[in-house]
Amino acid sequence: MKNPRVTLAILLTNLFIAFLGIGLVIPVLPTIMNELNISGKVVGYMVAAFAITQLIISPFAGRWVDKYGRKVMIVLGLLVFGFSEFLFGFGKTVEVLFISRMLGGVSAAFIMPAVTAFIADITTNDTRPKALGYMSAAISTGFIIGPGFGGLLAEIGTRLPFYSAGFLGVLAAILSFVLLKEPERAKEEESKPGQKTGFRRIFIPMYFIAFILIFVLSFGLAAFESLFSLFVDHKFGFTPKDIAIVITGSALVGAVAQVLLFDRLARRMGEINLIRYCLGISAILVLLMTFVSSYFSILLTTFVLFTGFDLMRPAITSYLSKIAGNEQGFVGGMNSTFTSIGNIFGPIIGGVLFDINLNYPYYFATLVLVIGTIIALFWKKPEIENISSDASKI
Repeated sequence: MKNPRVTLAILLTNLFIAFLGIGLVIPVLPTIMNELNISGKVVGYMVAAFAITQLIISPFAGRWVDKYGRKVMIVLGLLVFGFSEFLFGFGKTVEVLFISRMLGGVSAAFIMPAVTAFIADITTNDTRPKALGYMSAAISTGFIIGPGFGGLLAEIGTRLPFYSAGFLGVLAAILSFVLLKEPERAKEEESKPGQKTGFRRIFIPMYFIAFILIFVLSFGLAAFESLFSLFVDHKFGFTPKDIAIVITGSALVGAVAQVLLFDRLARRMGEINLIRYCLGISAILVLLMTFVSSYFSILLTTFVLFTGFDLMRPAITSYLSKIAGNEQGFVGGMNSTFTSIGNIFGPIIGGVLFDINLNYPYYFATLVLVIGTIIALFWKKPEIENISSDASKI
């Protein structure tokens, strides 16, 4: 597939299918819990098993993306995802469900660095922010639409959403295998004397600050998101319908912002300044959530907050892809790794604090985001240009 625009469309479609598949199963989980008599604590461990597996595999997957190629990792990741969903659908024991979720973590570790690196290979510095904004929007849209379809399919059979997700994963793998062509990459450069190699590259300043901010972002979002339903239920008496409206509306607003605003803001402000402003505003809004009381103010605060989070993610990814050169897989893997760390510890710490006082998780998330803002203020763009002038690219 030589046309980069068509290739990008295939990549985005595959991401949408994969995350639609993940979203499909959300409405059915309570039913599965009741069928197998699984406690909420065990479900929490299952979620953690996914994130921990992704955390362990991501650094290796990032290196494999650079070593073996983007296409093969995407296809393998989608096949593993499909198998994991089929396994969850057939699973009748807790042990099988845990294995399924762990395989899901493997698939996420394979897919995300490979797709990010693929997009970096077929775009220039000028067009990459828009493409990465589309990538984030494809993921968000899949999550938004998935639960709705899953609820409809569950009316036919409680296991049908899992089988459907498995089918979509295999379909996406076949599409990728048939239609995608491994992109051309910059030639590998030999390591210079004294240059950090392997995982020690994490501590190179131009990478390290970005990785720390990825952790800050994912930690803050995970702490906010995972406890949002409990927070508004306990504090404001929100119904499930109210919560669904806020979450779905916020996700839609964030997806639209990624498509319509991110490219323009990244061009005008630069990724680093955009991240600084979004971190600072997000810190204020998370703190504001502990003071607002009316339904409209909660809705408005959450919408703007999610928009800030949704602009930061592609901004950090875009920055990393510009400086990574021929290490696209490596930075993609580290992106996934630090995201997983935040996703693991954010809900755990937030949950402990919530049991003490329902406002404490948001106070702590505010503190983390403020620290991230301060770190970002000392962040300087490295004097490195990894810009491709290939006119045939998007």
